[in-house]
Amino acid sequence: MLETADLLVPVPLRWRRAWHRDYNQSGALARVVERQCGVKLKGELLRRVRATAQQVELSRSQRTNNEQGAFGVSADQRSEIQGRRLVLIDDVPTSGATVDASARALLRAKAAQVDVLVFARVVDTPKAPI
Repeated sequence: MLETADLLVPVPLRWRRAWHRDYNQSGALARVVERQCGVKLKGELLRRVRATAQQVELSRSQRTNNEQGAFGVSADQRSEIQGRRLVLIDDVPTSGATVDASARALLRAKAAQVDVLVFARVVDTPKAPI
């Protein structure tokens, strides 16, 4: 996946969370991947365009609705994405709603392909297939 990638794109945080933490963990992980594989990181390509509620107490369907339309690519950044193979980087997806909404925004901006690299996965049932 990384051998054929053109750009790395971290999932952006809500501004309040970024302000409280003083860093984006997906961005921090993406910087390590960039150093290891040499694929250029473009952290400003994807941004949150709509505030979302905290997802801790939300169900899977509520999370999907919460994240729908929350991400976008500005018009001046679209040329950076068009026709490119992107690797979207997230730290720990739970329901997949954030990654899905992020990937959809990149595809709407005409990315040729969006792969997802995560560093952990939340397993919510004892019968999960991993």
